[in-house]
Amino acid sequence: MQAPVTISLDAMGGDHGPSVVVPGVQSFVRAHGGEGVRFLLHGDETRIRAELAHCSLPADTVDIRHTDKVVAMDEKPAQAMRRGKGSSLWNAVEAVKTGEAGGVVSAGNTGALMAISKLILRMSAPGLERPAIVASWPTFKGHTAVLDVGANIGSDAEQLVEFAIMGEAFQTAVRGTVRPTIGLLNVGSEDMKGNEQVKEAHAILRDGPFDLNYYGFVEGDDIAKGTVDVVVTDGFTGNIALKTAEGTARYISALLREALTSNLQAKLGAAIAMPALKKMREKIDPSAINGGPLLGLNGIVVKSHGGADAKGFGNAIRIAVDLARSDYMTKVGANLGKLDAVFDHSSPPAAPAGEPLQ
Repeated sequence: MQAPVTISLDAMGGDHGPSVVVPGVQSFVRAHGGEGVRFLLHGDETRIRAELAHCSLPADTVDIRHTDKVVAMDEKPAQAMRRGKGSSLWNAVEAVKTGEAGGVVSAGNTGALMAISKLILRMSAPGLERPAIVASWPTFKGHTAVLDVGANIGSDAEQLVEFAIMGEAFQTAVRGTVRPTIGLLNVGSEDMKGNEQVKEAHAILRDGPFDLNYYGFVEGDDIAKGTVDVVVTDGFTGNIALKTAEGTARYISALLREALTSNLQAKLGAAIAMPALKKMREKIDPSAINGGPLLGLNGIVVKSHGGADAKGFGNAIRIAVDLARSDYMTKVGANLGKLDAVFDHSSPPAAPAGEPLQ
C-alpha cells in the first residue's frame, strides 16, 4: 500500500480555473486510482462546488479552502508577492510549508508561482539562488528530463551542476529510471567546445564527488534521440529549444492533417493508418507530459500549463504525487551537500538572473 499524501491545488489558476482543476482531479483518480491521495482545493467555494457536482469523487477526497482573492495571469511577480497573500495561489503553496500538503500544483502565473514559492518555501540549499523548471521531453526511448527550460536566463557552472543533481533525482522519482544518464547540452561533443561555464560544469560533473551517471556533452538532436535520460542547460537555451520543438510539432501535425484530408484517396489511406496515427498522437500529446516541477525549492511545486485540459492537469497532479512519495528531497540534499565542498558559498550570492522566461 502506498503512503498517503495530500496535494494542495490552486483551483483558480490557469485559463479555466475550477472548470479544469476539478475535472483534472477526477482524471487523475480515474487514471491512477487515487488511493491514499487527498486534495486541498483553494479558491471560490461556490465555483468549486458547482464543478464537483458534475464529478464523481468520494466526499472525503476533497477539502475546499475558500478565498475570493486570485493572482491574475498577467500580474507581475513583484506585485504578486506584495498583494498575493491570502490568494488561492499563496494559500496553496503555504499548505506545503505548514506540512498540511506534500506538494502543490498550479496552472497560474509562472512568475508569480515561482516568486511566491521561493518566498514561502525558500530554497532547499544555501547555494541555490532560484528554482529550475524541468520539462519531460518525448523521445524515441521514452521521456528525457530537460532543465532548465525558462526559470534562469543565464547559468554559471555551479547552477548547471545543481540542475544535473536535481534532474537526476527527478527522473528517478517520476520515471523510475535507475541511475539516469546525464548529458550537458553543448554545440559539440569535443572537450574544447562551448563557453567557459559549460566547460567548467563538464569538468566538475566528470571528476567531482557526485554519484552521478554522467555521459558528457550532448547536442540538440540528442534530446529527441533519447541519448541520455537528463539534459542540462541554462534557461535561455532550454526555453528556446522547448518552444522550437513545440512549434515544429504543431507544424508537422498541421502538414500531416492537410496531407491526409486533401482528397478521397488520402482520406482512405488515413482511415487504414488510423491505429498507427493514434499511437503517434498519444506519443506527442501535450496532456501526457504536462506538469513542470520547480526544482530546488524546499517543497514540491508543480507548474501546469495555463491552457491545459483536465487530462493534462491530472498528469501534473500525478507528477506532484510521485515526487511527494519519493525520496527526491533527500537525494537532492545529499548531492547538494557535496557541491558545497566544490564551491565556496561564503561570498555574497550573485545578482538575480532576471525574470523567468515562461
